[in-house]
Amino acid sequence: MMRTQGKELDERLDKAGNMIRGSTSLIAHIGFPTHTFKSPMIYNPYFEQSGIDAIVVPMGCQAPHYAPLLRSLFQLTNICGALITMPHKISTLDLVDVASPTARIAGACNAVRLRDDGRLMGDMFDGEGFVRGVRGKGLSLPGKRALVIGCGGVGSAIAASLAAAEVSMIGLFDMQATAAEALSGRLHRHYPLVALTTGSNDPAGYDLVVNASPLGMLDDDPLPLDVARLDPATFVGEVVMKNELTPFLQAAMARGCPVQVGSDMLFEQIPAYLEFFGLPTTTPDNLRAVAQLTY
Repeated sequence: MMRTQGKELDERLDKAGNMIRGSTSLIAHIGFPTHTFKSPMIYNPYFEQSGIDAIVVPMGCQAPHYAPLLRSLFQLTNICGALITMPHKISTLDLVDVASPTARIAGACNAVRLRDDGRLMGDMFDGEGFVRGVRGKGLSLPGKRALVIGCGGVGSAIAASLAAAEVSMIGLFDMQATAAEALSGRLHRHYPLVALTTGSNDPAGYDLVVNASPLGMLDDDPLPLDVARLDPATFVGEVVMKNELTPFLQAAMARGCPVQVGSDMLFEQIPAYLEFFGLPTTTPDNLRAVAQLTY
């Protein structure tokens, strides 16, 4: 009987795959609220499949406690990095010692690691992930007109990457008008040839419209813009990942618009994250094949 129980335990352990061990490297996923986090359901199946002794752990932290938490986490000897999400992306830029040019332009960080010299390094991958996804779906960006709704960390990153991709014009809208104006100023300093407007969320006349705001995370959120003003040829992107097809994307699809779901941005940027953390990288297609996303 004991041998049978031992065999069953061994089988369960085999199925468990990449168990947490004393040697396991930790990637903290910090934000609030955590119930919308999708990264653990993508990274951790990949780590298990590939035999990588690492794990992504969601950590809920509200703004007043974030600064001391970030610094204290990197006192751990088995941490290899941190994924940063709302509402901390912008404040992270002031908490790291060194930031990439992309993070400086975006005004935000979504990844932090400890350098060999003991300094915290911040970078931003949201924009690159979004742009890679759009290109993969066949939208050529040079010369296009883009509207970005939401000018926080993710919106700023997407706008910066769109400017780098040579769009001709970017409209910026945020409920906090000062956020849109500040982003416009940063973009103009680095990309003076890109036409910039602020103050309107009217999607008419744009080739690409992005909801980079939190609207859609709560069930009673309004849509980020008047969908009736969308042209059916406009490509519509989303960053909210509470549902695969948010109410905004469903409304855009009903208009006939091609769309990109929020998780696509995540899949496209993860290979760059893995390289940043010094872990073996992979392809977005492989990540999609092993991911265990739920909504």
